[in-house]
Amino acid sequence: MAIQRIFHDPIHKEIVFDSNKPEELMIMELIDSIAFQRLRRIKQLGAASLLFHGAESSRFTHSIGVFCIARKIYKRLVDIKSSFCENKFVLYGAALLHDLGHGPLSHTSETIFDHNHEKWSQKLVKDYSPISSILKKYDNKLPKQIGELFESKQLFSKPLKTLISSEIDCDRLDYLLRDSYNTGTKYGLVDLERIISALTFTPDGNIAIKPKGVIAIEHFLVLRNLMYRTIYNHRINEISTRILEKIIQTIKYKFEKKIWLDKSLQKWIFSPEKVNFDDFIRNDDVTFYYHLIRWKDEAFEPLSTLCKMFVNRDLLKGSDISFLSKVDRLKILAFARKLCEINNYDSEIFCGIKERSCKGFESNNALKIWDGTYQNSLENNSALIKTLMKSEETSFIIYPSEFKKEVNNQISLLKNNF
Repeated sequence: MAIQRIFHDPIHKEIVFDSNKPEELMIMELIDSIAFQRLRRIKQLGAASLLFHGAESSRFTHSIGVFCIARKIYKRLVDIKSSFCENKFVLYGAALLHDLGHGPLSHTSETIFDHNHEKWSQKLVKDYSPISSILKKYDNKLPKQIGELFESKQLFSKPLKTLISSEIDCDRLDYLLRDSYNTGTKYGLVDLERIISALTFTPDGNIAIKPKGVIAIEHFLVLRNLMYRTIYNHRINEISTRILEKIIQTIKYKFEKKIWLDKSLQKWIFSPEKVNFDDFIRNDDVTFYYHLIRWKDEAFEPLSTLCKMFVNRDLLKGSDISFLSKVDRLKILAFARKLCEINNYDSEIFCGIKERSCKGFESNNALKIWDGTYQNSLENNSALIKTLMKSEETSFIIYPSEFKKEVNNQISLLKNNF
């Protein structure tokens, strides 16, 4: 008996799955797996909800959105080149499962646990039986084929790799639309249909964009730049991540002062190489937040204070010092650390300088422009895109909120002498 399942998505509206289609039945089975359902408990934007109160969506909703875009692109490309149909199962599976390996608070885990979500996505697809067994039902080669698409160092020579990991892939197309919607910003209004309609193939079989789609790509990359500057690299995000870093570092160096810590998270912190599939599945935002809530009430200092800061959103402050010389930045750091010591704060933990690079568009030449005669790289065809490749360096001093007035006064003095 055929089954239809409908996901009502705020970005893509109705996303319909039909069990009569084997490739969509496979996706339905993967969605029902424990590993994929875990993504409901991983926030898409990590700690950004402390800044944008609507940023509560999960990797689950994003991953289904990425699949939806991949399916639209597949239908476009198979109309141009019928032989592309042989890629359907690999493309659909990779689009859905690309974020399966994320740790708590998504990309924040990359920093605080030294976690590599791409490697874990690959491990789960290739070696975690509840996932690999579903894939093997449809093609025994699928776990290996999908896993290879998650290898970041693989040469960008195949059209599937372009769709899964390139300058303008299914992942980026969804998260810019979704993150803009959920944060209440208006930057991420990507012209998705225009980009898809401009896709084509080059004679060597790679995916390219027609000249008519270049303006839509320029628009997409401008929006990406704005989203990074205003959301992904926002100072509050950086400060929240620093607090979590210091929480994990404090546990590592002072674990002899007993605190409650379950066995799975203990492995994540002290021996990530020993984390098995069960340990991985158990650790999500809910588990991690439960630890933070217990530690804020039960742990030793300064761990308790750090956890209170994060859980209660009573964060450290940050002031821009990008315009100061390196010597003056160090003077501000020394000033803030002295204030910490006078007021019984550990200056190494509660004070520091964050150097931040807002990366520009990084071309990997996976997607090129094809006009039917010649192909060219995106940046060589657009002065705007070339401009967007420049990165922006910023620097700010982090310190306890009660010192805001003193620190900013000191910054003003140094600025006036600059």
